[in-house]
Amino acid sequence: MFTLGIDIGSTTSKAIILKDGQEIVSSSIVIATVGTDGVSRAIDHVLEESGLQKEAISCTVATGYGRQTYEGADFQVSELTCHALGVHHVCPGAGTVIDIGGQDAKVLSLNGQGRMVNFVMNDKCAAGTGRFLDVMANILKLDISQLEVEAAKAENPVNISSTCTVFAESEVISQLAAGTQIPDLVAGICQSVATRVASLAKRVGIKEQVFMSGGVARNAGVRNAMAKELGVEIQYHPMAQLMGALGASIYAFQKK
Repeated sequence: MFTLGIDIGSTTSKAIILKDGQEIVSSSIVIATVGTDGVSRAIDHVLEESGLQKEAISCTVATGYGRQTYEGADFQVSELTCHALGVHHVCPGAGTVIDIGGQDAKVLSLNGQGRMVNFVMNDKCAAGTGRFLDVMANILKLDISQLEVEAAKAENPVNISSTCTVFAESEVISQLAAGTQIPDLVAGICQSVATRVASLAKRVGIKEQVFMSGGVARNAGVRNAMAKELGVEIQYHPMAQLMGALGASIYAFQKK
């Protein structure tokens, strides 16, 4: 049986086709904001990659920021539930999930069966999210993918004290004008995200193993800063950005 999970995020659309609730047949990540053709492109890609027709999909579940805007799903499920399912699938020992997306940051506490038992979310401010990193990368004239590389070069990371994106932007510009080196600024920016999100994690309570999901999890600079901030090893999977879509496809299998 084939199921389809779709995670409609604020900046990307992700899709996964799962076979019999276990085997990932195909996956796709399309950079596109909610309300564009990103969802249909992601679905077209996974169908083409798998060689399946849409009729072969037994159940479709939509999750994420824009799930309510997609009418082609059999079920619409909270991203909290889906990230818990997805992470438990690839990391059964995970007790804490830190999910940093484009517009919000979430920390989930899981039980031994991978069910969410508590969570806390920051969705009122861009600080500590992918949007914060996008803004900072733009100021520094860097691609978002370069942040990890630059952070690794830092010798004297600066302290970005502002917790507001607008004020942090001014702070970074001032540091640039003062001659601060780019790597030191990038390391400070990554640390700022880690500090902000770590405070959320501490409110929930850290249960090892700690797993990072979401697009920002791909940034080793943030992962390393988070590990130091929390004093624990951070578990990571190359498909971290697809955990929501994976969980949605698992949920679809369970409903059938």
